[in-house]
Order: sequence, then structure tokens, then C-alpha cells
Amino acid sequence: MTLQLKFLGGVGTVTGSKYLVDTGESRVLVDCGLFQGYKQLRLRNWKHLPVDPASIDAVVLTHAHIDHSGYLPVLVRDGFRGKIHCTDATYDLCKILLPDSAYLQEREAERANRYGYTKHKPALPLYGEKDVWKTLEMFDTSPFDLPVSVAKDVSATFRLAGHILGAAIVEFQTPTTKIVFSGDLGRPNDPIMYDPAPVRQADYLLVESTYGNRQHGARDAQDALADIINRTAKRGGTVLIPSFAVGRAQTLLYHLHELKAAGRIPDLPVYLDSPMAIDATELFCKHAYCHKLSKTQSLNACHVAKYVHDSDDSKALDYDQMPKIIVAASGMATGGRVLHHLKFYVPDARNSVLFAGFQAGGTRGAAMVAGIDRIKIHGEYHDVRAEIATLHMLSAHADADDIMLWLGGFESPPKQTFIVHGEPDAADALRHRIEEELGWSVAVPEHNETQNLD
Repeated sequence: MTLQLKFLGGVGTVTGSKYLVDTGESRVLVDCGLFQGYKQLRLRNWKHLPVDPASIDAVVLTHAHIDHSGYLPVLVRDGFRGKIHCTDATYDLCKILLPDSAYLQEREAERANRYGYTKHKPALPLYGEKDVWKTLEMFDTSPFDLPVSVAKDVSATFRLAGHILGAAIVEFQTPTTKIVFSGDLGRPNDPIMYDPAPVRQADYLLVESTYGNRQHGARDAQDALADIINRTAKRGGTVLIPSFAVGRAQTLLYHLHELKAAGRIPDLPVYLDSPMAIDATELFCKHAYCHKLSKTQSLNACHVAKYVHDSDDSKALDYDQMPKIIVAASGMATGGRVLHHLKFYVPDARNSVLFAGFQAGGTRGAAMVAGIDRIKIHGEYHDVRAEIATLHMLSAHADADDIMLWLGGFESPPKQTFIVHGEPDAADALRHRIEEELGWSVAVPEHNETQNLD
């Protein structure tokens, strides 16, 4: 049988990453993420995969973010019985992210049923915590840079990707073919994460394109962060930062500590209002090999914020009139505690809402960055009068120039490069640039497309 690659997600969008390698002898799924953003994308999460989960021999995860791991409980519930391979830091993060994903879905379904803002009778979660605990029993961890057998004719090697703790570039080896999956590439010269490991050769390459059509800019992240905090503090307002709990929250805490230590911002109280982000922050000390920070720097970043565990304490923040900085999940304002804060803070022009990373189309974050004047939360609309800002330079994703720099490490062109994990304009811009500057053969696959590989 011809070696086949099926694009089951993560094409035409930055979410839902799922890539199936079928050797004829085995089937291995690389990443197993949830679709997020536009409703038509989210509805895909409820459709059966075009491949029977029971026929899949193994899953290999590049990293723990929900758009790469969040569909795993569905896969297991629907019949998958193999192992889920990843790095140990990715597993530790999945033990935080997946239960939280289930909890949020169950809570949102319960809330929709209670207040009646649902067309479904009753509204149901995609999966529950029971599905997650079964899934977590199926993980098998491996170190970086050591090949591991994941199926009878397939091995995988994890290479450091930067991006977040445990994130990996996956070198995927069949008896005849090497396929490289970039996963989400981190940024070179990041103050916290290591540079993505160079890759010298691949027969086929799948490369992400989240920022394939733009650059993060040369402005210093701390300068930009200080400006908006100082501007908001002068108005007597609060800075609300919707943040991805894993990766971005920890980067923000590091920068906030540095700014406070240098006296560049007022000594405002900082609150980390996300139990998941709190747990992820503590993992920075455990997995020190994944990042550049010393133990002292890690502890300083952890201690700059007051941790908000209890939901009642979270609600109390909204009734405290004093200026402050709140870092709360989620990063695209799609769920979590940040939604309650948004309802309170966005109608007041003294406040600022600061987005610190990519906002996928169809999310509240994307709508607010685009300038929408009313936002729907929990079935009700709220006027947006707060200052809305975004700091692309805080992104954990490589930008277009960074991606091209990483591709320049290849000693010879792959037979075919596939552009994945990007909105259509970003993916096509990166395709054009690779063709023009490197002369490689490049394609942007469609959802559910199958490619026969030599």
C-alpha cells in the first residue's frame, strides 16, 4: 500500500490539528486537537472522524495546547485503544489542560440549560471529566532526541520546538520515508524558551503558518507592555489580560516582574486568575530543562502575582475599584473566568483589555481586536468602551521571518512541503514565500485531503 497522509484538521485554520500517517501496516495520528473559533469549525468537533478511532494504532502529540490535544477524550471514548506518545512536560500539562477543558464544557452546558440560551434540549458537553481520566491513563512519555517506537513500522523522535514547555518538532520515520511535523514553532532569541531545534533533512515536511503573513515587529515587548499599563493606571483603570494558561501566562509574569523590579510600572497588584495557569506556572520549576530561566528567575516570575484559586475570590476582583492587573484564561476569550471579568471591565473606558497572542477568526478576541463595539457573553451583549490592545511580539509562535530562518537550516529541500495550521491568507503567503525564496515544492492542503507519498 502507498504511504498516505490524511489532513483531518489544522488546515485552513489554526485549530483542530490532526494528521494521520497510514503506512499500510499501521496508522498513527499526529496531534488530536479541538477546532475552535467560527461555529462551522466548532461543529466539526461533533462529527465522527472519517477514520475509525479503533483502527488508529498510536497518537503522537507535538504539545499540550487544546487545539493539538483537546480531541483526545473523544478519540478514546469512540474506540481508540493505543498509546499517546509525548514528552514528559507535555503529559504534565495535559493533566492540567484536559480536565479543565472537560470542566469548562460541563459547566457551560449546565449554565446554558439553566439560563436557556441554547437550541439543544438539553445542551451537552462534547466530553466529560470521566472521559479525560480514561484518556490520561493511555499516555507514554519519551525524552527529547531519542527515537521511540510508536507502531510496528514507525518511530518518532521529539526535538525541542520552543513555544511552550514540552513542545516538540516530531521527526517521524517509516522504513522508507522521513516526515517532519513542525508542530508550533517557538521564536528564536525568546527570553524564556529555547530556540527551535534545527532539522537538516526530511522527505516530507508539515510546517505551521500561524503568522505566515506577518512579522511580530522589532518593538521591545516590555516597552509595549509598560506603555499600556502606565496609560491605563493614569486613567485609574484596570488592565485585563486574557491569556493562554500555558506559556503566555508565564511569559507575562516574567515581564511584569522585570518591569516592576526596574520601577518602570506602578506597583499595582497582579492577579493570576486561572487555577490551570497557576498549576502550569509551578511546572516551570519542575521542567527547568525546557526553558532558559534560572530557578531564581522562575520563582520571581511565580511570585509577582497573587494566585486566585477560588471562584468567589475571582468574582470579588470585579468589585474592587482599585487599579490592578488581572491575567486570566482564556487567551482568545472563548471561555473561562476571563468572560466574567470582560462583562465587568469592557464597558468602562478607563480600563484596558490587552490581548497577548494570536486571535483565531470567530473568537471574541478576534472580534474585539477588529474593533467590534458590542460583544456577546453568556447570551447577553455588552458595550466595548475599554481600550483594546494587542501585543503580537508576546506571541509564542514564530513569525514569517522566524519560520523562514528555521527552514533555512535544511540541507536539501523536502520532496514536498505542506503548509498547515494557519488561516488561508497566512498559509498562502507562506507558500508563496517558500516557493519564491527557497524554490521548494509547496502545497496548502484542504480539510480531509489525502496525499499519497512516495
